[in-house]
Amino acid sequence: MTLISTNTPTAELQALDAAHHVHPFTTGADLAKKGARVITRAEGSWLTDSEGERILDGMAGLWCVNIGYGRKELAAAASRQMEELPYYNTFFQTTHVPAIQLSARIAELAPGNLNHVFYASSGSEANDTNIRLVRTYWAEKGQPERQVIISRWNAYHGSSLGSMSLGGMKGMHGQGGVVPGVHHIDQPNWWAEGGDMSPEEFGLERARQLEAAIEEIGPEKVAAFIAEPVQGAGGVIIPPETYWPEIERIVKKYGILLIADEVICGFGRTGNWFGSQTMGITPDIMTIAKGLSSGYQPIGGSVLSDEVAEVISGTEFNHGYTYSGHPVACAVALENLRILDEEGIVEKVREETGPYLKQKFESLTEHPLVGEAKIVGFMGSIALTPDKASRAAFASEAGTVGYICRERCFANNLVMRHVGDRMIISPPLVLTREEIDVLIARAWKSLDECHARLKAEGLMVAASRS
Repeated sequence: MTLISTNTPTAELQALDAAHHVHPFTTGADLAKKGARVITRAEGSWLTDSEGERILDGMAGLWCVNIGYGRKELAAAASRQMEELPYYNTFFQTTHVPAIQLSARIAELAPGNLNHVFYASSGSEANDTNIRLVRTYWAEKGQPERQVIISRWNAYHGSSLGSMSLGGMKGMHGQGGVVPGVHHIDQPNWWAEGGDMSPEEFGLERARQLEAAIEEIGPEKVAAFIAEPVQGAGGVIIPPETYWPEIERIVKKYGILLIADEVICGFGRTGNWFGSQTMGITPDIMTIAKGLSSGYQPIGGSVLSDEVAEVISGTEFNHGYTYSGHPVACAVALENLRILDEEGIVEKVREETGPYLKQKFESLTEHPLVGEAKIVGFMGSIALTPDKASRAAFASEAGTVGYICRERCFANNLVMRHVGDRMIISPPLVLTREEIDVLIARAWKSLDECHARLKAEGLMVAASRS
């Protein structure tokens, strides 16, 4: 066996990685040429790579490291649980203390009457579960023809076949196809798609597409509508204020289930425990993962309302995963929730650091490359544009400018992602005011460098309007 460590030279690590490791959402040929950045340590909101560079993690890993890196309490919780009960399944009328405790705690935190949890190991698995849950629910109610789930284009609900089908990423749909019975409507992205409408008018128009879709499909065939309170991987799309009240009116009118995908928005990301609370909605099912354990253990789940759980309990739900309610993952999640609660991290995001980040982040609109800066809690995005007044897209292929900006961020030791030509952030919830200042300074520097390159290469050109 090849012996390597964090002291192994970076080039050797990169070569081994390219030879044997297949990365998610990565072109292998490009990675082989460039080499992956090798992360070796992390503390708080900072990463350290194999070259000793310290990097401010503006994405909290993949939207998940809410309490920051290096919390020894979570390592200790995992160690204690591994010594006591490292694994047992929750199939066949069996349970264990960590799953019982975590389920009760989630029920305390979740809004409304969401009091029941079906566990998975990720948000993708949980959203796959939701497909079967809602169809089983309607079959048990004597309406098995209710099969269709309505979602939104550019939504992200996971990358397994079922959850990817729920999502609206067309590039993902093109690799392997989709499962039947999912219908997509347009997203509430006013900046890119609002045209001459006001945000308020646009929010209503996009929400009412749901009603039109229900009528077109047939209300007797529609099982549920699934959406993220704030679209995350789609570019941190914060809907106009008119959007969610109208959506809730429509789902109640037609009696369909509302699934709130809280994988990104949950556990403090929007300044409340759940994005549903921030947006003022009452879902029948919530999908959770990521911030549930701050990424320290793979765990996710579907949180069900009393009514949904009661209906499902009438049959044997022939579904589950080997690691559903894994005791170590549950123990770590419980400790993570304790820290979020006892250290007042969610409240601090809502009342102190969140407003400060909002003020600083929105100031980026003063940059000549930035047309919009939208943020809620600790998730935000900026729209890059060659012409602010017309909200124009670039004439270059979508994502070209975003990629250039992302690379400048990485070069300046700031992790900031791009979605098309939007730049997005989702930092650890423990980010301090001083670190917020560093994030904004590095973002501004990266925007300057990107802008200079675009001008030098003649890329500050607006696409013609169709």
